[in-house]
Amino acid sequence: MGPSSAAGGTTVLELRGELDILAVSVLSDRLDEITGTQGTDLVVDVRAVTFIDCAGLSLLSRARYRTRQRGGRLRLTGVFGGGSVARLLRMTGLTGSFEILSDETGGDDGGGAAGPVGPAAVTDTETAAVTATDAAGTAVA
Repeated sequence: MGPSSAAGGTTVLELRGELDILAVSVLSDRLDEITGTQGTDLVVDVRAVTFIDCAGLSLLSRARYRTRQRGGRLRLTGVFGGGSVARLLRMTGLTGSFEILSDETGGDDGGGAAGPVGPAAVTDTETAAVTATDAAGTAVA
């Protein structure tokens, strides 16, 4: 887990590295904890995700479902045209299923280049940086 900071009511979860079955086994409990409360406003920053497979997509889809079931909201940020998350969403036809924030405006990222590195234009009560896997492929949190 990385740094946390307090501000206006949104939880920002930064994911880094490979979002595969090994990383999902480490991250799923934490994400279930975050999405298990009423009215959660969650932004998942996938800018630093270098690889995502069906297990990672399933993790994001489950988080979206759990958040919506509890009257909350899940948004993705860091989704850009050439990135692995954007590619997988396009290939599976799920781009429209997720609310995607632009790094600069907070609106829909039309698939252009990535914006500046750093948090998206949202306030956050908690920022948790999660490294999905380290260089050796070992899941870490």
